[in-house]
Amino acid sequence: MRKFWIDTDTASDDAVAILMALRWPDVDVVGISTVSGNVPVEMCAVNARYTVELCGKDTPVYLGAAKPLLREASYAYFFHGPDGMGGMNYPAPRRPLAEEHAVQALIDAVRAHPGEITLVTLGPLTNVALALALAPDLAQKIPVCYVMGGAAATLGNVTPAAEFNIWVDPEAAKMVFHSGLRLVMVGWELCRGEANLSEADMAEVRGFGTVFADFSLDCNRQAIETNRTWLKDPALPLPDPVTMAVALDPSVSVRQSSHYVDVEILSEVTRGMTVVDERGVLNRAANVEVCWEIDIPKWKETLYRTLR
Repeated sequence: MRKFWIDTDTASDDAVAILMALRWPDVDVVGISTVSGNVPVEMCAVNARYTVELCGKDTPVYLGAAKPLLREASYAYFFHGPDGMGGMNYPAPRRPLAEEHAVQALIDAVRAHPGEITLVTLGPLTNVALALALAPDLAQKIPVCYVMGGAAATLGNVTPAAEFNIWVDPEAAKMVFHSGLRLVMVGWELCRGEANLSEADMAEVRGFGTVFADFSLDCNRQAIETNRTWLKDPALPLPDPVTMAVALDPSVSVRQSSHYVDVEILSEVTRGMTVVDERGVLNRAANVEVCWEIDIPKWKETLYRTLR
């Protein structure tokens, strides 16, 4: 079994990504750490625990950073709803939070299983930056970290230049990007266009008739409506599940290359921009593997496999 650790600001698409990992046959999710992002961290922890229970698992969920390293918290209620889950008002989870702080729990887990735990980040990188600051050796003990964040083609979703997860805590992202940790960046632009679930795709998912399929659509109802009214697109974007699909099956990424990537932290206009030196003009060592293209049918089948 492969060991995964998921760091998440659990809202609707995060929940689907967590479900995918929990239901993947050869993956053991050893821990889930929550971080402020889409919604406050306490709400993230509630949503993550509910998702774990829905999947019939007992994966521990840890409470992490309640705000970015240096900035005030920013939330995405407009996209994910007041509860982060499309306003579905799911029942409160029965399982309590794990007692240990998320950052220390991540450190302890990686040190207990050096070289074994794949890290998948679905939210701002605050927890990971704090863990690496306290335990720099983690960069050599985590074989790979898949990051849902950034926009290699500079197509932002919170500003013209920046993707939400990086924008929320750009200082944390900068620390992680320069930590020596092996990073695979799955940017926002990969989760658009044909990678979205079309109305026909959503009808197919609903036709599976499982609690998991219904959950994947119901908790994203606010995202569907916002995408329809804001972007004039009736489809459902699922950036976190796309990233999880790449982590579960790396062959979903069909074009990937290593580059020097930095994060803008000073400019108000381009705060959180992931600057990819694709042509190598800075002559700096590559620090991020950038995913440029995914196999869209394979990504969707990876998702569907966990919802049937």
